Amino acid sequence: MPASAQVKSVVVEEDGAGQRLDNYLVRHLKGVPKTHVYRIIRSGEVRVNKGRASAETRLALGDVVRLPPVRVSERAEQKSQAMAAQTGSFVPAKDFPILFEDDCFLAINKPAGVAVHGGSGVSFGVIEQLRMARPQAKFLELVHRLDRETSGILLIAKKRSALKNLQNQFRERETGKTYLVLVLGHWPANKKVLDKPLHKYLLPGKSGEEGERRVKVVAKDDPDGMPSLTLVKVREANTTYSFLEVTIKTGRTHQIRVHLASEGMPIVGDDKYGNFEVNKLLLRATGAGALKRMFLHAWRLQCKHPVTGEALELKADLPPELMQFLLHALPTPP
Repeated sequence: MPASAQVKSVVVEEDGAGQRLDNYLVRHLKGVPKTHVYRIIRSGEVRVNKGRASAETRLALGDVVRLPPVRVSERAEQKSQAMAAQTGSFVPAKDFPILFEDDCFLAINKPAGVAVHGGSGVSFGVIEQLRMARPQAKFLELVHRLDRETSGILLIAKKRSALKNLQNQFRERETGKTYLVLVLGHWPANKKVLDKPLHKYLLPGKSGEEGERRVKVVAKDDPDGMPSLTLVKVREANTTYSFLEVTIKTGRTHQIRVHLASEGMPIVGDDKYGNFEVNKLLLRATGAGALKRMFLHAWRLQCKHPVTGEALELKADLPPELMQFLLHALPTPP
């Protein structure tokens, strides 16, 4: 254990201004489990300008953050990294394919099975791995998120100004995000717009703890429903499967997964909203007929460069395991 564990006060600099307190602490308390970070916030051990603060508190330039003593065993940290590697949740950052990079931001092709950030039993997400691989980088922050089992384009800002600009583009729906998806069933070519409101909730947890997050469609007049818009284009279909281009105009949690499942045609391999019997058969299958993951891939992203304003279009090809299964399910996809 490090012998220097003691109370510290940290002054928020430009790269931390505007960040949530929990995200700021995760970055500064390297190696400390995310669950412990939330525990010290709830207990009041973390103070902002000498007052209590919540995980959602946004920090401002010059704020003084009190950090309590936190002891981290280097051996335990190395062990958790090794365990992550053994379980397949750790991908060396140098192995993330880079689709675009300049001084402002980079775009990677995230593999399925890798979380975008640590927490919920995952020691190292994409952002932690990139920071470890680039220790000289002063600023690296996720612009947006992808589900752990979703592959494809993920943006990471290298400057605070780029982060704000790109996140504003997402918030104002100025970006174009299109996914490639395979669903069960024959999708009607005339069903192009899905706009059912969505509502987030938690499943019952064990021993009073919070359970897993889930999303469901609700009625148009439900006060808890969040407006959600998904556009669907059929690329190829047969009686068993449909290969779709899905563009989201809103960025709700699990939006594509829930919208498609609500039409009775869930994403193949979806372990939360899918057809569990079919998923089991595909997991047990061998050769080209096997599918060990969800068939959801962030294929194309359109945005404006945060400095020049130039229109950018990024694309990430389907991963080999999805292409192999697609050729098996639909022998002649376009």
